[in-house]
Amino acid sequence: MNAEPHRTPAPLVSFILPTYNEEGSIDLFARTLREALEDADLGMEYEFIFVNDGSADASLEHLHALAAADGRVQVIDFSRNFGHQIAVTAGLDHAAGDAAVIMDTDLQDPPRVAVELIRRWQEGFNVVYAQRRTRKDTLFKKATAGAFYRTLALVAEIEIPRDTGDFRLIDRKVIDAVKRFPERNRFLRGMISYVGFRQTSVQFDRDERHSGVTGYPLRKMIKFAADGILGFSTFPLKLIQLVGLVVSALSALAVVYVLISRAIDPSSVVPGWTFTVIAILFVGGVQIIMLSVLGSYLGRVYAEVQNRPLYLVASHVGRPAEPVADGTVETASSEVPYRRD
Repeated sequence: MNAEPHRTPAPLVSFILPTYNEEGSIDLFARTLREALEDADLGMEYEFIFVNDGSADASLEHLHALAAADGRVQVIDFSRNFGHQIAVTAGLDHAAGDAAVIMDTDLQDPPRVAVELIRRWQEGFNVVYAQRRTRKDTLFKKATAGAFYRTLALVAEIEIPRDTGDFRLIDRKVIDAVKRFPERNRFLRGMISYVGFRQTSVQFDRDERHSGVTGYPLRKMIKFAADGILGFSTFPLKLIQLVGLVVSALSALAVVYVLISRAIDPSSVVPGWTFTVIAILFVGGVQIIMLSVLGSYLGRVYAEVQNRPLYLVASHVGRPAEPVADGTVETASSEVPYRRD
């Protein structure tokens, strides 16, 4: 009698899919992603974790319909809008996969590229990030994004790849490492670069949004840039010291100039009110800028010591109840805060 062959379970890949006001693209995105994975036939199992980040449109209804039609779909519904980075964090907290693919649902991150990320992971890489070769955005968006990535490359104390977003694959080692980060002001691409491991890239051309408007208006872009720079660089603090030294040096030179002028010609007149007012305004402006930088760092410290939950889950549809990270039990209708210790 022949023994049954030993069957190794297929690897599980979790898709982390933050969603905000995407009712016009969710169904097409889900269908396109499913078709891309089926055509690739990678021999993987999949779970699809949609995180509804307080959408004001009918996104949640579309997501519930997807969950009803496909048992692999989970829908985590936030109690309000907590932001893209927190939505991704919630997805990672609930992911059971051997690896996770993080991507947006507006079809700017092409599902076909997700297949390439998984293939590179199969080659032994722990992190595979999608690096934009071209992007179909407005000129303003391209200019501001380019300025941000190049500024970050200059000041960050770790190497963060240019022209990359959150579209990437990370394996279980990296997921578990990132989950140990306690920050409230989160910059996930910086965190993933910080943890290290074997990393590589896949080049791609970013598509246009299928529908709707960006979830990153200028105000959120500025905050996101601040999170990246302040979270992974002490350069602004060092710049304060440098500016202080420069202003002090200029002031000392001005004093020397005045003393020499008076020594050479005692009757010479030192420049009066105009120079004084300009000097006072200049030094006052520099001081305000310095205080604002210090205030930004202090505000981040204040947010950390408050120790509030990162997010609140209004409902979780698509799988049986199971313990979440703080040891409580989350059910499909529970409102369970997640607190990161």
